[in-house]
Amino acid sequence: MTSTNKYSEFIRNRHSPRAFLPEPMPVEDIKQVLEDAQSAPSNSNTQPWNVHVVGGEKLKELSAALIKEFDTNGLSPDFTTDYGEGIHPKRSQELAAKMYGLLGIEREDKAGRVEFVRENLRFFGAPHAVLLFIPPMGDRIRAAFDQGTYAENFLLSLEAHGYHGIPQGMISLIAPTAREFLGVDEEYKLVTAITFGTADESSPVFNTAPGRAPLSETVTVHGIEDLELD
Repeated sequence: MTSTNKYSEFIRNRHSPRAFLPEPMPVEDIKQVLEDAQSAPSNSNTQPWNVHVVGGEKLKELSAALIKEFDTNGLSPDFTTDYGEGIHPKRSQELAAKMYGLLGIEREDKAGRVEFVRENLRFFGAPHAVLLFIPPMGDRIRAAFDQGTYAENFLLSLEAHGYHGIPQGMISLIAPTAREFLGVDEEYKLVTAITFGTADESSPVFNTAPGRAPLSETVTVHGIEDLELD
């Protein structure tokens, strides 16, 4: 057996662009992606995802509301934004340095960095986004895990149909505004959004290539003697 196959190449080549073209996707393709995402597994088949698809003028209006709230009051997330200490925030910082370097934003350029936050809130110019809320189920950990399987199905289906998507935790950092705009009950918490459409391949951040940690850094093997992690 070879070390990789076509599916392995497919999932490893998926990446998160940060610039999109404005042309909308055909509604038939959007529906197919939603149906693919809906096939995700969940704990006891609870399917704890509450999905809001936004596009057209509504997405522009949502973007304007998020930017206004950000400029006026800052962030108001449903969940902590703390990455802890050690390797996890370090990985985030390395990605940010790479991305800002591609955009020509210097470390001292606070205004440039804030403007890039606003670009997040403009959904990177994409024609569509889905916002994923989870219901009030215990401590929500299982529901959040299940929503992750839904999001991965959604992203891979986009790739299979020739489109791109990027999970945007930034949208969830202004959760009350998003909830109010979409008419979502306050008990439903926003974990992430997925911005999607046709990526702008001419952008310097089309493929930021964040890289991945080696398996030996993230995986511990028990009872499989011949499994070596390089």
